[in-house]
Amino acid sequence: TQGEAINFSVADKCRIAEELDSLGVDFIEGGWPGSNPRDVAFFEDIRRLKLKHARIAAFGATRRRGLTCESDKSIQSLIEAQTPVVTIFGKSWELHVTEALRMSLEENLDIIADTVKYLSRNADVVVYDAEHFFDGYRSNPEYAIDTLKAAASSGANRIVLCDTNGGSLPEEVGSVTRTVSDLIKIPLGIHCHNDGELAVANTLAAVAAGADHVQGTINGYGERCGNANLCSVIPNLELKLGCRAIGHERLKKLRETAHLVSEIANLALYPSAAFVGDSAFAHKGGVHVSAVERNPITYEHI
Repeated sequence: TQGEAINFSVADKCRIAEELDSLGVDFIEGGWPGSNPRDVAFFEDIRRLKLKHARIAAFGATRRRGLTCESDKSIQSLIEAQTPVVTIFGKSWELHVTEALRMSLEENLDIIADTVKYLSRNADVVVYDAEHFFDGYRSNPEYAIDTLKAAASSGANRIVLCDTNGGSLPEEVGSVTRTVSDLIKIPLGIHCHNDGELAVANTLAAVAAGADHVQGTINGYGERCGNANLCSVIPNLELKLGCRAIGHERLKKLRETAHLVSEIANLALYPSAAFVGDSAFAHKGGVHVSAVERNPITYEHI
């Protein structure tokens, strides 16, 4: 919903949540309950729906400097959302700590640990998003790892490595994820933006290196150039990497889901979208058509 052209009503979000549940998505991040009335209303309405598989997550940030978790209204809004999963982000990049937050590196570690510890007592699952992790690791790897250790030792159930600016390359993402997986012994996740047109590639590189929790969006909608497109990530995981994501049977629903979300968003689905677009398995060139009529494998990768 952070894409510029995206504007969902509460009813829209509930309808999409039901579709994602049917598709087999494990977690649905429903919004930031402390940020606007619409997200508050969503968390109230979604409790009345009978989701069969997915768990709803409320999203927010670590507590503010100078406040306790009990006195921070944003943290309390996460509790009031009554979701089984809470996702919070914290700073991994020293530049953000010293320039954006204007605090010491040690204070940032204390805030991460304190917030995760508090939320772990109030939610079944705490997902810690390490914002700007790859930029932070590039700048100061020791400190970036320390932020993860602060979250892991305080009760986080997942640590998610975020390429928040979307500028990393697959080889780097794979290498760093492999290093982190040797140091952090709780499930690792990956969160990629698409500013270099590499969000899907970076996601797959992270999974191959040990990540088993993937964040993304249907059709890749999201901030700036978008997020990792689950409509490409999921079939590549299932059909190319041999991972179970939603199961082969549910892959049949992927195109339907992609079209439904694009309709609700009032955005035309790109015809050349991989796997789900109208042109994905269409053929125009005569040589292609002739060969495909004999055997589709000649010009189709699946």
